[in-house]
Amino acid sequence: MKQIKKWLQTYSLFCLFTIILLVIVEVLVRKGIVPNFIIPAPTGVVRTIVENWKPLLLEHLSVTMLEFLIGFAITVIGGIALAVSMFFSKIVEKIVYPAVVISQMIPIIALSPIFVMWFGYSIWSKVAVTVLISFFPIVVSTYDGLKSCDKEYVELLHSMGATRFQIFKKLHIPMALPSFFSGFKLAIVFALVGATIGEWLGASKGLGYYSRRMSGNLNAEGVFAAITILTILGILLFALASWLEKRTIYKWKDTD
Repeated sequence: MKQIKKWLQTYSLFCLFTIILLVIVEVLVRKGIVPNFIIPAPTGVVRTIVENWKPLLLEHLSVTMLEFLIGFAITVIGGIALAVSMFFSKIVEKIVYPAVVISQMIPIIALSPIFVMWFGYSIWSKVAVTVLISFFPIVVSTYDGLKSCDKEYVELLHSMGATRFQIFKKLHIPMALPSFFSGFKLAIVFALVGATIGEWLGASKGLGYYSRRMSGNLNAEGVFAAITILTILGILLFALASWLEKRTIYKWKDTD
């Protein structure tokens, strides 16, 4: 009950604003002030989701989720490994860090033909886009978190005879957790966006492909149905990441 009350206190105004906005849009569309092909009525979007859930949206959603899960798993594992490597090796840092930064300055649209040439229209071209978009927050936040530890604490543990691995485990990792989870929460949303963008650039299934096809047919309700599902999914993923953050940090504190 306490969690529900806290949630209501935090998000009640936002929920109220969202409901009022949806009601206004519904009225404007029903009265013909706003054309339905520009912004559809919320009830029409809900009806489209319900009517097309099993034959279309559920099938496309499963494809998008598979691309997201594979891409995000690669991002987290590879990003943490790379950040730790940069932390322990100045040579790796000088080589890799600029490359990671530059990778974020290259437009995804410019790389899409290359991904298609390398991977074809298979799932791996979408996974590549997902990794490219979500990789940066994980690497940078983890690396910055590991580097943020106060040198006085390191010197203290050194004077007590602690090894470098013990210092890394007992000091650097706990100090890096808040920064890591900040990047983790960003990356989990970016990964979903990346999977969708990859489907827009070239796919035969997925919510990105579905919304592009609906857009080509001038079916605004279909486009907004896909957007609505992606939005809800992104919110749930962000909430899951926040829950993992609290559980992990509290568990680590209790262990220590």
